[in-house]
Amino acid sequence: MIKKTALVTGLMILMTSCVSKKIYNDLENKYTDLKKENRFLADEVDELHKANAEFDSVNKSLTSELAKLKADRDKLQADYTATNNNLKTLQESYAALEKNSNDALEVNMKKNRELLSQIEAKEKALASEQDRLNKLKNELASNTKRLNELESMIAAKDASMKKLKETLSKALNAFEGKGLTVEQKNGKVYVSMENKLLFQTGSWAVGSEGRKAVVEVGKVLAQNPDITVLIEGHTDNDKILGNIGGGIEDNWDLSTKRATAIVNILGENTGIKKQNLTAAGRGEYAPIMSNDTPEGKAKNRRIEIILTPKLDEISKMLNEF
Repeated sequence: MIKKTALVTGLMILMTSCVSKKIYNDLENKYTDLKKENRFLADEVDELHKANAEFDSVNKSLTSELAKLKADRDKLQADYTATNNNLKTLQESYAALEKNSNDALEVNMKKNRELLSQIEAKEKALASEQDRLNKLKNELASNTKRLNELESMIAAKDASMKKLKETLSKALNAFEGKGLTVEQKNGKVYVSMENKLLFQTGSWAVGSEGRKAVVEVGKVLAQNPDITVLIEGHTDNDKILGNIGGGIEDNWDLSTKRATAIVNILGENTGIKKQNLTAAGRGEYAPIMSNDTPEGKAKNRRIEIILTPKLDEISKMLNEF
């Protein structure tokens, strides 16, 4: 620019020296216009420089922003890709889970149906067992009631037999020490009389003292009509010799005749029901002691009056169980 101005100045001097004033003025005016145009152009250049600087700044900012946007875009693309992959994975997992769930649900439903069927069967069995249990409870209650009644009846029978034993003991007190005993066992009362109180050897005729004892027994029995009476005759194991027995065949025959003799005496008491009396001979086959000694033989030769309460009602109740 300086070189150009100097050149123009030189030309103007040269021209001033060589050309007319009009030409000089024209050149002067052109020079002035050129200077104005030059300043205008310089100003435009400055403006362009400023604009270019601003454009550079904006361009750098835009470039930086573009780089950031690209980075954000790439990150978003990566996130999208990862998310999409995760979505696909989740969809695949869900599909597999749904399939497995459906399969598992079907299996569980089948199991549930089987369990329900089993439960229904068990409920029916339980109801049946409950019905059976209720029946058993009712039967048990009924049996318990009958058992209590039976126990009461047995207790009453035992009490009556105990009272009978006490009554007999009192009635036969005069014969104590004479071979007579009264005992209660197994729900029965036993009146045992040795032969020395009742009979002579080989005889079935009852002596006077023995008759008195049997009569006293009869008085007590007459007051107890519901007692069954079994009279058993017993002997030792000595054989019957010759005609000592006066038509007696053996010990069994002798024991039977002696039992019958006692029955006959008891039968004289009209208060005794003869259908309650039974005579039996057991001979030597139910000893209470050894026959090896005279004392044992004496104990085995005896009459036993066995008193038993009638158990018809008890037997009937027992048959109902």
